[in-house]
Amino acid sequence: MDILFAQIQADLRSNDALRQSSALLQALQQSAAGKDISSLARSACEEIVASPASAVCKKLAFDLIRSTRLTPDLWDTVCTGVRSDLDFPDPDVTAAAISILASIPSHRLARLISDANKEISSCFDSPSDNLRYSITETLGSILARDDLVLLCENNVNLLDRVSSWWKRIGSNMLDRSDAVSKVAFESVGRLFQEFDSKRMSRLAGDKLVDSENSLAIRSNWVLSMVDFVWKKRSALMARSLIVPIESFRATVFPIVYAAKAVASGLVDVLRKVTKAGGSNVGSGLDSGSNAEKVVGVSDIVSHLVPFLASLDPALIFEVGINMLSLADVPGGKPEWASASITAILTLWDRQEFSSARESIVRAVVTNLHLLDLHMQVSLFKRLLLMVRNLRAESDRMHALACICRTALCVDLFAKESVRRGQKPLPGTDIASLFEDVRIKDDLNSATSKSLFREELVASLVESCFQLSLPLPEQKNSGTESRVIGALAYGTGYGALNWTEPALEVVEVCRPCVKWDCEGRTYAIDCYLKLLVRLCHIYDTRGGVKRVKDGASQDQILNETRLQTLQQQLIKDLREVNTPRICARLIWAVSEHFDLEGLDPLLADDPEDPLNIIISNIHKVLFNLDSSATTSNRLQDVQAVLLCAQRLGSRHPRAGQLLTKELEDFRNNGLADSVNKHQCRLILQIIKYITSHPESKWAGVGEARGDYPFSHHKLTVQFYEASAAQDRKLEGLVHKAIQELWRPDPSELTLLLTKGINSTFLKVPPSAFTLTGSSDPCYVEAHHLSDSSDGRITLHLKVLNLTELELNRVDIRVGLSGALYFMDGSPQAVRQLRNLVSQDPVPCSVTVGVSHFERCALWVQVLYYPFYGSGVAGDYGEGDYTEDDPSQVMRQKRSSKQELGEPVVLRCQPYKIPLTDLLLPHKCSPVEYFRFWPSLPSIIEYTGAYTYEGSGFKATAAQQYEASPFLSGLKSLSSKPFHLVCSHILKTVAGFQLCYAAKTWYGGFVGMMIFGASEVSRNVDLGDETTTMMCKFVVRASDASITKEIGLDLQGWLDDITDGGVEYMPEDEVKVAAAERLRISMERIALLKAAQPPPQPPKEEVEEEEEEEDSDDEKKKKKKDSQIEDGKPKGPSTLSTLTAEEAEHRALQAAVLQEWHMLCKEKAVKVR
Repeated sequence: MDILFAQIQADLRSNDALRQSSALLQALQQSAAGKDISSLARSACEEIVASPASAVCKKLAFDLIRSTRLTPDLWDTVCTGVRSDLDFPDPDVTAAAISILASIPSHRLARLISDANKEISSCFDSPSDNLRYSITETLGSILARDDLVLLCENNVNLLDRVSSWWKRIGSNMLDRSDAVSKVAFESVGRLFQEFDSKRMSRLAGDKLVDSENSLAIRSNWVLSMVDFVWKKRSALMARSLIVPIESFRATVFPIVYAAKAVASGLVDVLRKVTKAGGSNVGSGLDSGSNAEKVVGVSDIVSHLVPFLASLDPALIFEVGINMLSLADVPGGKPEWASASITAILTLWDRQEFSSARESIVRAVVTNLHLLDLHMQVSLFKRLLLMVRNLRAESDRMHALACICRTALCVDLFAKESVRRGQKPLPGTDIASLFEDVRIKDDLNSATSKSLFREELVASLVESCFQLSLPLPEQKNSGTESRVIGALAYGTGYGALNWTEPALEVVEVCRPCVKWDCEGRTYAIDCYLKLLVRLCHIYDTRGGVKRVKDGASQDQILNETRLQTLQQQLIKDLREVNTPRICARLIWAVSEHFDLEGLDPLLADDPEDPLNIIISNIHKVLFNLDSSATTSNRLQDVQAVLLCAQRLGSRHPRAGQLLTKELEDFRNNGLADSVNKHQCRLILQIIKYITSHPESKWAGVGEARGDYPFSHHKLTVQFYEASAAQDRKLEGLVHKAIQELWRPDPSELTLLLTKGINSTFLKVPPSAFTLTGSSDPCYVEAHHLSDSSDGRITLHLKVLNLTELELNRVDIRVGLSGALYFMDGSPQAVRQLRNLVSQDPVPCSVTVGVSHFERCALWVQVLYYPFYGSGVAGDYGEGDYTEDDPSQVMRQKRSSKQELGEPVVLRCQPYKIPLTDLLLPHKCSPVEYFRFWPSLPSIIEYTGAYTYEGSGFKATAAQQYEASPFLSGLKSLSSKPFHLVCSHILKTVAGFQLCYAAKTWYGGFVGMMIFGASEVSRNVDLGDETTTMMCKFVVRASDASITKEIGLDLQGWLDDITDGGVEYMPEDEVKVAAAERLRISMERIALLKAAQPPPQPPKEEVEEEEEEEDSDDEKKKKKKDSQIEDGKPKGPSTLSTLTAEEAEHRALQAAVLQEWHMLCKEKAVKVR
């Protein structure tokens, strides 16, 4: 290998272009084979990049540079070489030099393009197509990136240049060369895409904290390009028709994006943003009248339509997607949408473009609402089958959510249209939308293995629940407003109109209660939850209402349908295949069943609903197969006993039958002691109600419409595959439904509604100084973390505090902990040149984080005060052979002399707080307390902080203002924890806070803080300083998390409370507790020893006052006084109160005092 590398190096040093290019090709082969070619990179940089060479060699050398790591010195060489090549007479060499600009690190890029701006601008006017292509392609990819926006924000001259380059790229869309025109279209398209998604910046690893200015800068560029494309749309469409057909695809997106931006009003939004950022934006941005917009958009559509009949699947897809987005603007037509959806679906039929199956379905379902009703109905069954065949779960869920929303939309819209006197459209009700044979078979088969049917039922039911909530407000036009308009039209904004489609959903999905889903219950639970809600709303317990009771025809019809459904479900009870569901179905039906409507003549009929329910209650109570995996017997028996109590209380015949069942169960060995006691209580209730029918309420709770069963089971404690699958399915369904019905507003919308306060504009974090006060260089740093990519970027600001200009300063950054550099190098070096005194120079380093662990970045500053003072090459220009050691030594010596001795400045380590590797985990208190006991690893510790307050005001009993005793934990609100719940315990200064978080890598962290304050003894000038003792309990899903936290508890406390809480070691806590106990014991002894004050005799008065007391108490009093009289009257040292009584009185006094204080404060406030 060494011989091969030596040969390659020798070839690179030769001046023969052929030998050089073959050597470079060999080097690239070695690099592709995974060999380390960094030794060849130096030769390539020095012999080819920095020296004159042919265009081919330059290109290959740049490819070699991209495939290896370069030291900072070599990057210097590359930048110098590129800078000189930009003036090179051969345009191909210049084109090669331009192409490497995209790979140059961003900290070097700004200076390079600022210095070479004239040469770069002149490339646009070059007669060479190759050079114009290269400059358009390279600048198109660089100028859209985040790091460049950041550079422009700090450098006004650069901003002007970049803005003018964008205009040149835009005008290149009309270039005479097809290749240049295509790449210009691509570049403008990339700018538009980057503005929406920032995908490229994420790929490049750039992290930008969007300030108002950076957003204004980028939107200014987008605005100028949109303006250019809109004004020149006719010329651009004509130009796109004469590019080769394979390039036409690139021309579609920029034209459509600009048209949509103008027609949908995005241009006005951008204009506001650019003005807000203070950018000088051209005032000639009048997008024309409304008519001009509509005509412009329809021109573009008619330009695109012929290409839907193309033979290239990718082109059909691109044109179809873009036409769909145009169908959505004001003035868009459903024909445009139907043409493109039909074209996209033919791709599916032809089995072409199969790699994009998910994209095809996503495109169709997302734009379904743009079609007219007939087309939606005709597509419906076909779409269901397409969605069923999708592989990826998230795609399937999103598509299902769209389809279910569309089904509800179609149903509501058609019904409302009929109400308003239009002709009914067949096939629009939910039952017929889902009547496809395969879907029906799936729903009706008990043992189908398909997960799709569970997803379908869960999505339908969850969509009904979303429909029951108020519809989200829509301020802007666009995709969503159509759907919400249709739903609002269908529900007529009536509070209960959503129940009609929900009722159909419940009827369609009825067979789901018979499914055997291998233990999974989520879909069936969802179904029963909706059923219970509907039964509650229509009050099925009270039977079908009549017209004379004020019921409308619709209501009577709906209630009758629900009653029939309940009857069918009761019959289905015998065929339930999942044991857990049996008890839940009994509960759901019996709670809301109309017992008064039963036919007394059928009392002995086994088909009578009540008899079926009671026989199934018997089945659950005496179920012998009660293994934990098949049934949750504890819960099932509880549910069934509750049902028995309520049924028996509501109906005398049910009471008689259930009394017998409960007696049998009570005397059976299957009942444990709790069940036996419960049965006894229920039997007594039923017996009491039988003899007092007017007191029926004692055993019957009102039906509240909630479904108390949950499929949540702690998978950590009782591991079951089915429970885990349920949780996963629930997560997927909820996420898809939430994203569709209640999407997060876009960044632009937030910015315009909330302005500068929006959380999207982050406040740059506070900087941390790494150097000492007397150091010659001042270095401060702050970091930005990006959890989605698992990266942290350290931003350094270096300031030369000496009087001299430092020609060269090296910043070295090393790592400890879980950090790593993207390219795998052990440390990063940033070379800064020409640091003028007092002039701050920024530089940054991005690192990845591999796991949850304490980590730090170690910064060293090396500066060369004597850099450049030594004379290089003092030793003459002798002819040395290549391996002559003396020459090598001399070169080394001369380079050392040129740099001079460096001064090394070691800075403090920059520690990354552990909290930065956490994300808030939103969950309800119920979920949290379910999770909490199952988290395996635990760590407890005590912290203390002081707060100031006087007397009563320092206690937790303050209701109106925030209590000062939480002051030490204030900063927790800004940390990445989700506050699940806080119990502030009244009348005593104590509290309990619960927080939940996740690590970047999915581990769960729960934290509880318990606090109790104590007034310190040393009261200073009448104001009490109080100590709060907090017990912190942290539980995590992984032992490594608690281990990391436990390694430095004070550091962790500083991270979460910004240094407000001090860690107390356990032995100190014990000593302090013992000390407190000793003092309180001494005080009690003193109290006991204290003589009670002499009391004047008040016996007669007391006798008069207490005449109203009961006789027993009078006797007791007399007895006591006789005993006292019999005793010798001596000074008593003991208090007559017991300890409990004393404590009770003190508590009462405290509560009364608090009440008086609050009343007084309230009265003062009212005045």
